[in-house]
Amino acid sequence: MFGAFRPTQVSLGGLLWKTPWKLSPTRKANARARLKKVDAVIRAVRESGVQCTALTKALELPKEHEMNPRDKYTVFSKRAKGYRKGIHKVPKWTRITQRTNPAGF
Repeated sequence: MFGAFRPTQVSLGGLLWKTPWKLSPTRKANARARLKKVDAVIRAVRESGVQCTALTKALELPKEHEMNPRDKYTVFSKRAKGYRKGIHKVPKWTRITQRTNPAGF
């Protein structure tokens, strides 16, 4: 019990990764800034005259100022209560695009 192999909080069922249940104002501001930077890159590529499938798909996405807060900070989840979960609960949420959700959610 008190030796080298005593049980720790993690092995007793404690959380290994502590994820807050909601985004802090700072993390929300960083998410908005990230969306704006992506919009700027899409705009720059469009103005350069390059034509590709990825650009066509990116132009169909809503811009940061067109999105409502619910879509900026939450995503659809069929397993979550209310069918929404915080975007920070999605693995690699800073690197993937989660701007669109199913109709009605």
